[in-house]
Amino acid sequence: MRCLVTGATGFVGRQLCRQLADQGDSVVALSRSGAPLVDGTPTQALDLAVHEPDVALFVGIEVVFHLAGIAHQQARESAYQQVNHLATLSLARRAAAAGVKCFVFLSSVKAMGSPDSGHVRSESDCSPPVDAYGLSKWQAECALREEFSSAAMSVVILRPVLVFGANAKGNLTRLAVGVQRGLPRPPAQGARSMLALQDLVDLLCQVAVNPPAGLHTWIVCDSRPYNTRILYDMLRHASGKGRGVAWLPGWVWWLGAAMLDLFSRSDGDSTFNKLFGFELYSNAALQADMDWRPGQRLEDVVKDMVGGGREPGL
Repeated sequence: MRCLVTGATGFVGRQLCRQLADQGDSVVALSRSGAPLVDGTPTQALDLAVHEPDVALFVGIEVVFHLAGIAHQQARESAYQQVNHLATLSLARRAAAAGVKCFVFLSSVKAMGSPDSGHVRSESDCSPPVDAYGLSKWQAECALREEFSSAAMSVVILRPVLVFGANAKGNLTRLAVGVQRGLPRPPAQGARSMLALQDLVDLLCQVAVNPPAGLHTWIVCDSRPYNTRILYDMLRHASGKGRGVAWLPGWVWWLGAAMLDLFSRSDGDSTFNKLFGFELYSNAALQADMDWRPGQRLEDVVKDMVGGGREPGL
């Protein structure tokens, strides 16, 4: 099978390209900088904020994995629109015109907007996105549904939750650093769905082998809820530390989170909600439609997240 992967040097892209190569598939890897993969495999430079891919790239391609996107919160709104929304639609159009069998778009549960309660959300439980990132992903989804619902090309929109694994960035990494520096044990508040990187990559490969007809949108998560205290305890155990002490009052956690929001000028969900809010999702629709089950737990990979098994930085 011949595949095209955008965002090939990213957190998900690296693992996907490795697994596709191990399976004997041919990979056309694209990245913004053109940096090589960990094993030295070259990638083709393509900045989706500036350029569209050459139509020649799609010749002979059977599956397109569109993983590239802007996720950090400090980008301009126009950048989110160009890369996450407009470039997605352009790639799908070029793929369809070239006769690509399947187009897989890695969206996000952030496209569904913020949860308004602690109930478990399904694919239809959406509200207006609160930040530019979530809005751009939602607009890309809507554009794909409008144009490709009846197309010959299979279109699969995946909405992963927070993905964990070695070299993960963002709040999980910050929490791991905090544990190393003696952060006190956080309150046992909130619950969120998460997903192992390997389970996500396994699903991507499975979709490529047996692409479903038509257009599908699925939440991707495992079946276990986590909270910040659970993550903290696992990270301390993996670091060889004893049980932490919860000496910091709850109001101080709230105040510290508010200060972080103030200095970072975040326009999305608050840091306190990210740490102690509820964000639960259901994978029932995906499991009903595809022969996929999440197989990894956070315990299986947490040692890699605190320093073991890290790859060189890219």
